[in-house]
Amino acid sequence: MQVPKFPLRFPIGVAGAALSAALLATLLAACSKPAEKTEDIRPVRAIVLQASDVDVNAEFSGEVRPRYESQLGFRVPGKIVTRKVDVGAVVRKGQVLMQLDPQDLKLGQAQALATLRAAETSRDLALADLKRYRELRAQNFVAQAVLDARESAYKSAQANVDAAAAAYREQTNQTGYASLVADVDGVVTAVAAEAGQVVQAGTPVVKVARTDEKEVVFGVPEDSVEALRTVRDVKVRLWAAPEQAVPATIREVAPVADPATRTYTFKATLPAALTQAKLGMTAVVQFVSTSAQPKLKVPLTALFHERNATSVWVVERGTVKLVPVTVTGADGNDLVIGSGVQPGQTVVTAGVHLLKPGQKVRILGDELQKTVPKSAPAAAKGA
Repeated sequence: MQVPKFPLRFPIGVAGAALSAALLATLLAACSKPAEKTEDIRPVRAIVLQASDVDVNAEFSGEVRPRYESQLGFRVPGKIVTRKVDVGAVVRKGQVLMQLDPQDLKLGQAQALATLRAAETSRDLALADLKRYRELRAQNFVAQAVLDARESAYKSAQANVDAAAAAYREQTNQTGYASLVADVDGVVTAVAAEAGQVVQAGTPVVKVARTDEKEVVFGVPEDSVEALRTVRDVKVRLWAAPEQAVPATIREVAPVADPATRTYTFKATLPAALTQAKLGMTAVVQFVSTSAQPKLKVPLTALFHERNATSVWVVERGTVKLVPVTVTGADGNDLVIGSGVQPGQTVVTAGVHLLKPGQKVRILGDELQKTVPKSAPAAAKGA
């Protein structure tokens, strides 16, 4: 609306000035548009309640490792002259992995053999003397004491032969220890020595892992150890083959937490049917346990506390209402609801402290987030 253009004549004085101000204010008020009222609609996050009989459902990522892994070393000291395997090599039982210089060991074996031959010669001489003195004793040409002395000399010579023979066998074994052989079928996972290096007896030089038995090693937070210890329905799937899930068995639970991660180490035995599982692969272990009665679970953020009462905001026709509920337990970051709500109802999970009864709300996202019965609680997941 435009202000009419015509001369205004007012009486001169205070009364005239006041009348002019009043007329101008009236004209300006007539020109302005009335403000539109906006409806207060709160954005919230919500879930649709679903009853589930899944009690424990958690997933953990781990690594495929061999159940048996041996650090092999020579049983005698010496200098390595040959290394015949590399990391990743598949070996068979009895295959030579490394060799020491056998020269000194062979000399020791020759010395032991010479000692054995000398002992056998002395024994043969003692036996010949014993036979002659037995004949003389039969003719009563020598006393019994002389015969007894010859028998003692023969027994002593025989004992020397036995000792020399044992020493020779031992030295022969020592010579054989110059070759380090694989005691099982497996794969070489580490090599700790090279040709030309002098090693002591028992020093680990090669690590061999058996490939017939594998397991998945993973860590579990301390608040989930007892709950998962009794779960029998355990499945494993490989990250390389997620479509195949095979049953597994928890073989070992560490009694002490890992000092670095503060988690407890679990070991799940893989079945032999999972032939594509290779050492070092990433695997996912899933724990599933069911309860006798289906349960309703809501996140901890869905609860609204007021005047010693616990309630949730239920969305109906775009508005919310406060519904009292009873909490019967906890499952990780979720709470088990005993009464007050029913499956299929929509419950607000974020923004509960900014609502009031009858408040209009707008649920964020293209569709409602639904509680998935097999979703793992955040506190129970691990990497």
